Amino acid sequence: MLKSPYCILLIILLSYSSWAQPDSLDFDPLRADIATIKEGYARGAWSIHEVTSVYLERIEQMNQQGPELGAILSVNPNALAIADSLDQLYRAGRILGPLHGIPIILKDNIESRDSMPTTAGSRALAANYSGRDAALTARLRAAGAIILAKANLSEWANFRGARSISGWSAIGGFTRNPYILTRNPCGSSSGSAVAVAAGLAPVAIGTETNGSIICPSQSNGLVGLKPSVGLVPGKGIIPIAHSQDAAGPIAKTVQDAALILSVIADPDSNNPARFSQWDTHLYLEEGLQFQKLNIDSLDLSTMRIGIYSQALGEDQRVDELFQQATTLLQNKGVEFVEVPDILPAETNYASFEVMLYEFHLGLNAYLGSLDSSLPVHNLEELIAFNKADSIELQWFGQEYLEMALEKDSSQVDNYFGHLDKMLQNSRELGIDRVMDSLKLDAIIAPSGAPAWITDPVNGDHYILGSSSPAAISGYPNISLPMGMIKGLPVGLSIFGRLRSELLLLQIAAAYEAERKAIEPPKFLQSDPLPKN
Repeated sequence: MLKSPYCILLIILLSYSSWAQPDSLDFDPLRADIATIKEGYARGAWSIHEVTSVYLERIEQMNQQGPELGAILSVNPNALAIADSLDQLYRAGRILGPLHGIPIILKDNIESRDSMPTTAGSRALAANYSGRDAALTARLRAAGAIILAKANLSEWANFRGARSISGWSAIGGFTRNPYILTRNPCGSSSGSAVAVAAGLAPVAIGTETNGSIICPSQSNGLVGLKPSVGLVPGKGIIPIAHSQDAAGPIAKTVQDAALILSVIADPDSNNPARFSQWDTHLYLEEGLQFQKLNIDSLDLSTMRIGIYSQALGEDQRVDELFQQATTLLQNKGVEFVEVPDILPAETNYASFEVMLYEFHLGLNAYLGSLDSSLPVHNLEELIAFNKADSIELQWFGQEYLEMALEKDSSQVDNYFGHLDKMLQNSRELGIDRVMDSLKLDAIIAPSGAPAWITDPVNGDHYILGSSSPAAISGYPNISLPMGMIKGLPVGLSIFGRLRSELLLLQIAAAYEAERKAIEPPKFLQSDPLPKN
């Protein structure tokens, strides 16, 4: 019996409706990377609307429900409408760029003109709808990305109090590590890393002053890239210290991190880190090399890499995984040389003094640019707000804010003295000295130890780390998974000279291609205890 045209149309619509439901998609957000999503778009397996819906539903299920990850502070209410418009463009053959239809989460110290506030986790900025994109946000949007949500973070990027709790903010509360929920996600880009590890988005943007991309990436089994300071523009990002602040990708693969960097890289002609040479055209020429990261052109047998031994000896299990990593690279022909020390004495102290002064200066400039209706417009008003608020100081204090308040214009000579020492010690007498004298291509070290149990009483419990040389110098650093210890990931860091992102990414990709992939998180409620 022939069916009427109406019946045929109804069957088609019903079939499409069933196929279009996110639950029916053969799509695993826990494992999907950018390449997977783009390949699915290309073969028509799913639409941008459908993929965006999957992530939005997963945020609703996982953030304040289910495991209560606390990774997301706000969701873009227009995400699906943006996805629909990108679907229309895709069907018309108009691809905006390499991130067309890719949902991305921003750390909530990065501005977005979408209907989401930029808070730095502080209740003082709960209504900070700036209506403007940070420079990197604009570049993501122009490349076709969907700004899906804003991520929780250690409040004020972990520069508020001496006994801070990484992953906690007064607006978002505690962020939980998706591998074992009682464990800390590390900070300050905690929500960004947890969101990617938990499958709330394929990639996120974090920021680092010292360790805030590297540590959460390693604690959540991800690839995190802290680029050279000034490579990614800082405009529209709530600052700590312009000499060290850097925004970068947190992703599931080295290739994804490289792709994101190719989009957001736009060297700052103001040269915030005061590099003696800063070619603002160099990275623009390398953009395509980042997008199509080629490891075949890298001959590891010519590589001479330093082992930063100061990061070893704190945890035997980490040391064993690190030995396995170096053996893997040695089998590819890499020559290793021990580097016992990089930073001269007093470098970290000089860096801290610089951060205090630049934080006061930078934060006042940022707060002063905001709407007059907000409750704070400078650092002094912020300190007063926190004292009067019922939640802000419930777990730890604001010693760093108070110390920064003292670093006014009368301290400028002291500031420049510390800045000169910091830059010389970390560069000329630090990484550059080591790499020149030992003829190194890069330096590697463990990124950190397994995540500690979140402790609201005593604060963070860092065991080891290796982020400071690259962070203080303003040089690039990348962390990627090295292995697992008792169900928790640990990472391998690769860092080196100014502007060496491409080489570091190639080394990381070569290692990634050889090592065993780690398992995604299982959202365990607590540490699994052995049976008696």
